[in-house]
Amino acid sequence: MTFAQDFFIGAATAAHQVEGNNIHSDYWAQEHMTHTEFLEPSGDAVDHYNRYSEDIRLMADAGLNAYRFSVEWARIEPEEGRFEEKELAHYLDMIHTCREHHIEPVVTLLHFSSPKWLITKGGWESDEIPAYFARYVRFVMERLGKELHYVCTINEANMGLQVAAIAERYKKQMMARMQSAQTDGTVQMGLNLEKMMANQEAAAKERMEIFGVPRTEGFTSPRTPHGDEIVMEAHKAARAVIREIAPHVQVGLSLSLHDIQALPGGEENAAKEWAEEFTHYLPAIADDDFLGVQNYTRTRMDASGSLPTPEGAELTQMDYEFYPEGLEHVIRKVSEDFKGALLVTENGIATADDTRRTAFIETALSGVNNCIADGLPVKGYFYWSLLDNFEWQKGYSMTFGLIAVDRTSQTRFPKPSLNFLGNYCKR
Repeated sequence: MTFAQDFFIGAATAAHQVEGNNIHSDYWAQEHMTHTEFLEPSGDAVDHYNRYSEDIRLMADAGLNAYRFSVEWARIEPEEGRFEEKELAHYLDMIHTCREHHIEPVVTLLHFSSPKWLITKGGWESDEIPAYFARYVRFVMERLGKELHYVCTINEANMGLQVAAIAERYKKQMMARMQSAQTDGTVQMGLNLEKMMANQEAAAKERMEIFGVPRTEGFTSPRTPHGDEIVMEAHKAARAVIREIAPHVQVGLSLSLHDIQALPGGEENAAKEWAEEFTHYLPAIADDDFLGVQNYTRTRMDASGSLPTPEGAELTQMDYEFYPEGLEHVIRKVSEDFKGALLVTENGIATADDTRRTAFIETALSGVNNCIADGLPVKGYFYWSLLDNFEWQKGYSMTFGLIAVDRTSQTRFPKPSLNFLGNYCKR
């Protein structure tokens, strides 16, 4: 299996997950709450902020030719209207380091984390967001734009709707359990309910003290339909700024996309799910140069809705079904409606068994190769992730990386999968 010389074979990271000490961000504040949902705080993460040169060199030594990373808004604008030239210089040096190692930098401007001050002003449900985001993007692109060829405005722009759907399903399950327990006349459920409500009240009080609002509307919070529109307006505003300042830059966003498979009777549910996950965004992204496709597994649907993973299926650490075939299916489905270039901006697996990681990569890239052979405009593949890192609420328990890290010493230990992926650039 071979890819064209200009095809990107790379890896991806997100600033908050790898840099460490992102102290002005909403995530940092939430990690340190007494009533936090996080297993542990991010702390120094894997110190990529200081060790990026080593990490980029490891990529280059393995043969990778592209690196997708994010610029951290909370570092660039730690207080509303106060911009840090020093932090821009840091990211500029990252770009230059990539170029020195013949690695193409693909920059994401927002990868989940936001400045804390943004949340105090209503967060991602506020109509002011597009203007704030455009101002930040202008500051970044005026300084970095001439150095870049590809910019992703927003990572997984549909994540808030996915979280909202999960939250709604969980809420229904909890209500059913509560009703069942109350029917049985049990006292324990009542006590647990009281404690749950007390925790909610305490958490709301703590959020009010920290953010000045009882509910934090972060980028990955359950999103309303209006919030979804705000995200698209923010993307379009950023796209306009990028094309004004750096018209040579290819611009797009990325979406979290499942391989949605309809079982008999599930066709209507599958179509509805795909519309919510992808097609309703088409008017906002139709003029984009590329779409970032991000896929990890599949979702099977019947007349009752989404189904659990098949009995006996191999599961990853994230409890996803091991299903690398899903990437090819999603690329083909997306290309039916989106006519720009396609970049696989994330695809990967959390596992302690690196042989399963290489097997996942091999099958996923075989699917990409099939798509290219059929004329689909796939321009690159970025494995998630370069490093074992901070997996948001799950902390450091998930190992997605091509490189392991001893967080006590921050020593890097490349896994065989790193060279395995890099070999696709050498064939």
